[in-house]
Amino acid sequence: MTDELLSLRAILLSAVQNDHEMFRQAASTARVPIEIVECKSVAAACQGISNGADLVFIDGGIAGVATAQVVATARAQPKSPFLVLLAAPDLAVAPLTTDAVAAKPVRPEEVRRLVERSMRVRIASRVLVVDDSSTMRSIVRKILGATRFPFDVSEAAEGAAALKLAREREFDIVFLDYNMPGFNGLETLAEFKREKRRMTVVVMSSAQDASLAERVRLQGAAFLKKPFFPADLEAVLTRHYGLTALNPERG
Repeated sequence: MTDELLSLRAILLSAVQNDHEMFRQAASTARVPIEIVECKSVAAACQGISNGADLVFIDGGIAGVATAQVVATARAQPKSPFLVLLAAPDLAVAPLTTDAVAAKPVRPEEVRRLVERSMRVRIASRVLVVDDSSTMRSIVRKILGATRFPFDVSEAAEGAAALKLAREREFDIVFLDYNMPGFNGLETLAEFKREKRRMTVVVMSSAQDASLAERVRLQGAAFLKKPFFPADLEAVLTRHYGLTALNPERG
């Protein structure tokens, strides 16, 4: 299924008019049609959620009791929306009752990035798993399936094949094995960058090389040490989706 066949409905609960204006602007430029339901009161947000929603953004400045009421309404729905608390960087959130926390955006471009990335918690991210081991590709698939996010997964057995696939279709995330015949992970990453591919790249390796993780990060990619587990993958995905924390109780 392609993005063009889908649309999303998001609730924004905020008393700040500028928040509504920025979210409205972000929705107008999103690559997936998204309706922003602007709510300035808890009652309006709860009514909007009852009418159906995929995402709910809650301003962290809203009182805790009010937030709890919105969360309770969302949890009571047959299909609960994904709840994101928009918090100031220094706001302590404990215990976390929403599904996730994101830094509250203050500029239009920050709102646009948050909206674009948050949509991916409901629309499958396009993932390419690149590893010369079919067993490892299968393991990564299973770990992806154990997270709370949806994925459309493709595979490639080496770097050149990955580059060819990336020229044929767009990917949101690429998991690259470091040690492969032909192009290794860093060389494949360098080619992605040379071709200006816009994607999150995660380099995977079991190598006992303390400097590899730093070299990967200097190239703008994330690093996962094999073996890794769903929690490790979710830590990477949290950053990819523009979030700062996930609720461990909502896995």
